[in-house]
Amino acid sequence: MKIYSVYILASRTKVTYVGVTGNLPRRIAQHRAGKASRFTARYGVLSLVHVEQTPDVLAAIRREKELKGWKRAKKVALVARTNPEWGDLAPEIGPLPIDPSLRSG
Repeated sequence: MKIYSVYILASRTKVTYVGVTGNLPRRIAQHRAGKASRFTARYGVLSLVHVEQTPDVLAAIRREKELKGWKRAKKVALVARTNPEWGDLAPEIGPLPIDPSLRSG
């Protein structure tokens, strides 16, 4: 069964980015390689601070749109409630894939 993830990334200064994906480890690796979003690359929004998962792709898309419609303060409150330390949750999702286009030689 495919699992879809709605996620929030944050910078050290709590700038946030909301996204949805069917492959969370790969998407986080893309963000960290600067290939997923100009916004996340430009503002250093690379720490995975919130994840919600569902097998329903339409529910995931609806939730992403809902979160994107929230004011910044409400997103910050959600993360503060579910991840009070604003710690990077990426290690909990397993190893991130290596993008072969980033290898030298």
